[in-house]
Amino acid sequence: MEALHFTGPVLVDDDTVADQAWSVGGRLTFEQPRHSGEITTVGGFVVPGLVDMHCHVGLDSGGATDPELAVKQATLDRDAGTLLIRDAGSPLDTSFVHAREDLPRLIRAARFIARPKRYLRYYAREVEPTELPDVAAEEAAKGDGWIKLIADWIDRDAGDLTPLWTPEQLREALVRVHDAGARATAHTFSTEAIGPLLDAGIDCIEHGTGMTAEHMRVAAQRGVPVVPTMLQVDNFIGFADAGAAKYPEYAARMRRMHERRYDHVRDLHDAGVILLVGTDAGGTLGHGLLPQEAVEMARAIPDAEVLAGATWRARRFLGVDTLTEGASADLVAYPRDPREDISVLHEPDAVVLRGRVVAGRTA
Repeated sequence: MEALHFTGPVLVDDDTVADQAWSVGGRLTFEQPRHSGEITTVGGFVVPGLVDMHCHVGLDSGGATDPELAVKQATLDRDAGTLLIRDAGSPLDTSFVHAREDLPRLIRAARFIARPKRYLRYYAREVEPTELPDVAAEEAAKGDGWIKLIADWIDRDAGDLTPLWTPEQLREALVRVHDAGARATAHTFSTEAIGPLLDAGIDCIEHGTGMTAEHMRVAAQRGVPVVPTMLQVDNFIGFADAGAAKYPEYAARMRRMHERRYDHVRDLHDAGVILLVGTDAGGTLGHGLLPQEAVEMARAIPDAEVLAGATWRARRFLGVDTLTEGASADLVAYPRDPREDISVLHEPDAVVLRGRVVAGRTA
């Protein structure tokens, strides 16, 4: 395996910047190694490999893809600098990705859990509410320490978003998940679903567009992150237009949430909520969009905060190494400091996965 010399600076985390680093045998070191072979120099600002906290490998608009398309999706993410994916639900068993040295590291949430006719067709494992605790435990055993709940969706009888589960069902399900040593995240757009999730002990919130100031206070106090998925929220106008004729209350709600999307993320940040970056790739959104998602988030909060949420902060939350001595050399080098200009995520000089340059302008 090639040896690499990163001339730095190397942004390890919020507080640590190293002058330089090396990769030998796929492992990172901050001590100049004794290496008899050729060492390739990689310049630029180095950060830990980007983390997509909300990504669906093996999913497209029709449900599960074939494995070949899943590989293409993961490769698009990798080439954009995403070297760690928390897969937030997929109908395809993507555990085969773990054996692929050329693909990003993957932390799977197994299959979404929803109720019959209360989510997109072919996506979720659809169960009756009384089955939720048992199914949550089963999906926890299938994934890589995570499950994904669909906490709300449009109720066609009510004509608006409503929760899928009772507070008691959520509490019992999360007890089972936590007893299994796993964590749970939840899709939620509405306000009504958030309180029961927090009360039940949810570990992460996806989208979170309906969160109130009190919800934010509780999430901040408990260290529950939110993944705002700005690119997905930008689709809310289309959702509203499609449902306006039959579901005017739903359409009005979606338009309100879209209109204040940047203010909402700013409020989350100001409340001290941990914000992590996720694209919601899969379904209707393409892969390789994390740089674009980051730029959208930076319209609401500082570039340096977005970078942290896309790198070391996300890795720590997931329990994965950042750029520490002996860690896997999974990193990206950029021509400018992304803490000051997050748009540089679109321009990686080198994407290095397991100590090998796999993409970027110098690949």
